[in-house]
Amino acid sequence: MYTYFKRLMDISVSLIILIILFPFFLIIGILLKFSGEGEIFYSQKRVGYNNMPFNILKFATMLKDSPNMGSKTLTVRDDPRITKIGKYLRLTKVNELPQIINVLKGDMSFVGPRPLLNTSVLKYSKEVQDIIYKNKPGITGLGSVVFRDEEKLVSEVLKHGGVPMDYYQKHIYPYKGALENYYYHNISFLTDFKILFATAWQLVFKQSNLIYKFFPKLPSKPESLTLIGISKL
Repeated sequence: MYTYFKRLMDISVSLIILIILFPFFLIIGILLKFSGEGEIFYSQKRVGYNNMPFNILKFATMLKDSPNMGSKTLTVRDDPRITKIGKYLRLTKVNELPQIINVLKGDMSFVGPRPLLNTSVLKYSKEVQDIIYKNKPGITGLGSVVFRDEEKLVSEVLKHGGVPMDYYQKHIYPYKGALENYYYHNISFLTDFKILFATAWQLVFKQSNLIYKFFPKLPSKPESLTLIGISKL
């Protein structure tokens, strides 16, 4: 019942949003077409429902060959591979809006675990790998809200002489896995509504910890995932 009504809601809401945002999409598309490298959309293969691959859509924010340049798949704040317009699209999360098309197609839902590269999924514990994509991946989710400023954390690690990939492996992936595990075992319409509300709230109040008030039993965030904690590593 939950799955059926969630899909019905995804179709209805995504259609309405796409109609409303079409003029905005058109403006963004024109800006991207005549700036940077002329690319409007960026597509990348991600792991989806029941571990089946799909192509996620985003507005193009980086140079075409960015996966083979610099830090490759790892993106940091003020990454030189990010285009001028792309910087603002990423900061405001507008670059994620084309994923509404993925929702309409059925690849994704509005709320769910974030769709990752297969190499990233394999960094989760076996327990998390077994359950994470038994639900459709989402545009937003617990991990998306908690790690809204992930690029800033990684940039801070670099600033303090740390190795970003080691930081991901030791600190980010274990906690993200705990969040996905919590979502899987507490999934409901109320859970999804709270996540959507917290996502919108955080767009205005960027430092808000509303998500932890909504979910008091959520695994506590380790100090290592704060700017102060990074300085102590």
